[in-house]
Amino acid sequence: MEPGRCGGGGRGRSFNIPPQKEPNMGLLRPKSMQVSGMEESRSPQTSGCPALRCLPGEQVLAWAPGVRRGLEPELPGTLICTNQRVLFRPQGWQGRQDSILSSDYDFALSNIGRLEAVSGLGRPQILRPGSLLKFMPDEILIHGRDFRLLRVGFGEGGLEPLAFRVAMAIIQARAQNGQAQQYDGMTLSKACCGLGPSEPPVPLLETPEDWEAERKKHGARGWRVSTVNERFDVSTSLSRYFWVPRQTLDSEVRKAFGHFHQGRGPRLCWHHPGGSDLLRSGGFYEASDPNREDIRAVELLLQAGHSDIVLVDTVDELPSLADIQLAHLRLRALCLPDAADEKWLSALEGTRWLDHVRSCLRKASDISVLVTSRVRSVVLQEQGDRDLNGLLSSLVQLLSAPGARTLYGLQTIVQREWVAAGHPFLTRLGGSGGSEEAPVFLLFLDCLWQLVHQFPAEFEFSEFFLLALHDSVRVPDTPTFLRDTPWERAKQSGQFSSYTKVYTPGSPQSPVGDLVPRPLTVWDWGLRYSHQQILQFYNPCYEPHHCSDSYPPKEQPTPVTPGPPRSIFLFSRGTLTPLNQLCPWRDGFSSLTSSSRWHLRHNTSSDSLADQEWGLPPHWGPSPLPPGLLLPGFLGPQIRLWRRCYLRGRPEVQTGLSAPTVSGLLDELAQLQELLRTWSSGALPGVQTKTKDPDTPLSPSR
Repeated sequence: MEPGRCGGGGRGRSFNIPPQKEPNMGLLRPKSMQVSGMEESRSPQTSGCPALRCLPGEQVLAWAPGVRRGLEPELPGTLICTNQRVLFRPQGWQGRQDSILSSDYDFALSNIGRLEAVSGLGRPQILRPGSLLKFMPDEILIHGRDFRLLRVGFGEGGLEPLAFRVAMAIIQARAQNGQAQQYDGMTLSKACCGLGPSEPPVPLLETPEDWEAERKKHGARGWRVSTVNERFDVSTSLSRYFWVPRQTLDSEVRKAFGHFHQGRGPRLCWHHPGGSDLLRSGGFYEASDPNREDIRAVELLLQAGHSDIVLVDTVDELPSLADIQLAHLRLRALCLPDAADEKWLSALEGTRWLDHVRSCLRKASDISVLVTSRVRSVVLQEQGDRDLNGLLSSLVQLLSAPGARTLYGLQTIVQREWVAAGHPFLTRLGGSGGSEEAPVFLLFLDCLWQLVHQFPAEFEFSEFFLLALHDSVRVPDTPTFLRDTPWERAKQSGQFSSYTKVYTPGSPQSPVGDLVPRPLTVWDWGLRYSHQQILQFYNPCYEPHHCSDSYPPKEQPTPVTPGPPRSIFLFSRGTLTPLNQLCPWRDGFSSLTSSSRWHLRHNTSSDSLADQEWGLPPHWGPSPLPPGLLLPGFLGPQIRLWRRCYLRGRPEVQTGLSAPTVSGLLDELAQLQELLRTWSSGALPGVQTKTKDPDTPLSPSR
């Protein structure tokens, strides 16, 4: 449709966008904001549109005064559409210097799942790219893919043309918005990132020094940082650096990785304090033809200095990517405000989302038992090594290590196991326009919420931090979740060099390393949330002394010898099955599924591996439950719906969301106090009450 055409002002007709030069439309003319940080965009007409601090390259397309509905009382303000987001600014709102990139009413264009125009004279119309608006809307409903709902109503007195213009601007902006935001990025010094001066900055793992520091923190003495993929010539989906056994050469690593899917060979993701190592790798590339030296190099990487090895079939018992996507779509449809309430619980069960959460927690619990019950090498093997491997490795660390349950520890795990490990965020979250969408990371956050709910004293972070992380996956202000591979992030930020840096373990960093500018990341919470909001990230029930980090003496890893390992097991469907060798190429076998050795019996018991006396062979002897290990419940009502996240579009359901914990009671108390202030203000206009911050995305109303 051509801008500048108007088909009329009556209801029941199809309209095109009114001319942009019409003076009474209150349209801010598009103006590119070339800024290094943030700049304010002010309208020539100062009567309606509030000052807006734009992101780099952001253009204001249209705006209109309106009323935010959905919560009582109605909140007057202005609806603004830019080329990157749709946002609502309450009346009297003023941007704060400490929180300028995000608010409860900001919707990135890529986050808009459905846009509806509502009129009292007809049925709601779903607005899609290329569609014509058939009437002047009384209300616009913006459904976020993160389960938020922004409902803006327009009053009388000539506001309908403005509503029309904004609605059409949103349609065109969504159509023209690239699925992958080519974000240039703001540069920050390391001194202004993180949660505050008391929290260290999250390591981005983009330098060998970062990886070496993490290795020392884990106490992985038998491992080293490999630079074989520094120029991404081994795998573009892997990070530039990773951990490999100390005795292996980079030349051996390069050859061995070539026999795995997408070049993602076995590498360390976590060293357990008790001595075990958790590895992850892609599937064997069965069409390759390795020689004897390559097979031995693969075995050395998988063995990782241990005499006992367990290969974990990651995808077994877990949902496929298509299953995850279908369940999430059904869950979003069920949580809409207009969803029928009849048999709602049956419909929730029919989505199978909670079943997928249950299966992930059960699998992670079993793997945690394998890691903590005996010193061994546990290898998570998934064909692509970019989805369920990251989910399980993260959950295993959170279940097994108290240090991972801090706010800093969780951020480090996400950066290492998801961002640096090459999880395709853009594709899985629907930002690439392809058909491989599956919110695996959101499934992980739901599993993590279940753990926080079941063990409220074990985690330093709160539900509100998980909500902030959940809502950050589609924001256009950071490239953390807007790329599919570390190669794409490095290419965008200009990190490539024509030479390979020689790294010596223990070498000091550059003395000006802390002054080198870096792109904005999702971990820069201080620029996107206020200090009061960040305080809500912390769990008041957390007891850091509750779990000890000490572990009983463990058998030390057996040094690698030229001979084969002592025992090899495959863990699948809750059962440990002995194997004859690690690699499928030995003895002429070219496929894992072609041999009857890999056909496993189903475990008929409903108990977990831990309930079956750890499921270990008798000659291994008894193994007590180590301190610090969490084994969550995953049967029946133990798995609950994350209502504060999924039912945010239904405010009437949010009241009384207290869990049987102290933090839940504090949350409900905050809600009741907020309602009391609102009612007092409405009944007694002269009473001075504390004004609620309209830019509080972590308010109880969410």
